[in-house]
Amino acid sequence: MKDLKMAWRNLWRNKRRTLITVMSIFFGVLLSIVMGSMQEGIYGSMIDNVVKTYSGHIQIQHPDYEENKNINNTIFESDGLIDSVLSIDHVTAAVPRLKNFALISSGEKTRIGMAIGISPAKENNLTGLKKWVKEGSYLENGDRGILIAKNLAKHLQAEIGDTIILISQGYHGANPADLFPVRGILDFPTPELNSLGVYMDIETARQFFYAPKMMTEIAVLADDYEEVPAIERKLEEMFDSRYNYLSWQELSPELVQFIESDKGSGVIMKAILYLVIGFGILGTIMMMMAERRREMGVMVAVGMQKIRLSKVIWFETVLMGIIAVALGFIISIPLIAYLTANPIPITGEYGEAYAQFGMEPVIYFKMAFSVFYQQALIVFAIILAISIYPYRVVRKLNTIEAIRG
Repeated sequence: MKDLKMAWRNLWRNKRRTLITVMSIFFGVLLSIVMGSMQEGIYGSMIDNVVKTYSGHIQIQHPDYEENKNINNTIFESDGLIDSVLSIDHVTAAVPRLKNFALISSGEKTRIGMAIGISPAKENNLTGLKKWVKEGSYLENGDRGILIAKNLAKHLQAEIGDTIILISQGYHGANPADLFPVRGILDFPTPELNSLGVYMDIETARQFFYAPKMMTEIAVLADDYEEVPAIERKLEEMFDSRYNYLSWQELSPELVQFIESDKGSGVIMKAILYLVIGFGILGTIMMMMAERRREMGVMVAVGMQKIRLSKVIWFETVLMGIIAVALGFIISIPLIAYLTANPIPITGEYGEAYAQFGMEPVIYFKMAFSVFYQQALIVFAIILAISIYPYRVVRKLNTIEAIRG
């Protein structure tokens, strides 16, 4: 305890030296937290872009639908089902859809595509579908018209006001065929969606497919992708095995793959950052030890044991580390909170490239507690490793050379 008190007093005998050391560690902590928060924010933005374009964070389906995408494998929109899903904590939207493949024809042109029945207002709240209508108008509730994806419209040579023929297989073997006017043309940021098919009001789709009150899926949106496992557990508690629950990871495996590979490169970048931080702190400690060489030699000469002196110096290093890490932790909280509320816009050519892929040209940050404690712990571990250096310097100190030095 005496050694700890002595170490604390020694820190403030030379405030300038202590301040330099503390600040070098502080900036390392701050930089690593900002980098970690930005990485998590970018991942969150990418996930949001995917789930809010089409899939949702979770899809509730018939147990057999994923293996056999047949309209007979549907779920019944019973009273209160969607309200029950919406009552779960962190669920912000639950949107019904009825999907089935169909032959889509205009004149002599025909192509197979997906006919998707949606609730126009709810779908727009989830995916912002309305903003992708580049020509014509969006659907209204009960609308008999359709929205058609751009590439499909181009292939069929269909324009606003033209009539499209849909032929499909309906519920329990029905053979629906009908005419639908084109209300709008959709221009999505991805080629896959631009060739997907047509959208129609869900009640119109139910009439067409002879599937009253049926849905092939409920797309669920959470307020944070990290809440998805908890929501899935709650769904299983509420509905047992009546339905199948697919998370965004299962619905978008290519995105998961990209994030995992990016995390791999991120580990390398962070390793480089920690090396820079470590050598920066080590350089400061080495400078401090060089300045105090004569002081330590005198203390040993007047009777202080080397082992006790080395403990005092070790305590000094660790105390400076604790102060710097705590300071970095405290300062980073309002900084990350501000950056989370005010993300950094990307302008110029890079911003245009982001927009072309349907992504907001913005660098996002995330206020995640794990980012703070992980980075702080890693930097503190680096300090503990570096603190071995001054300890060994004191143990190997040549008293006479130190006093002369």
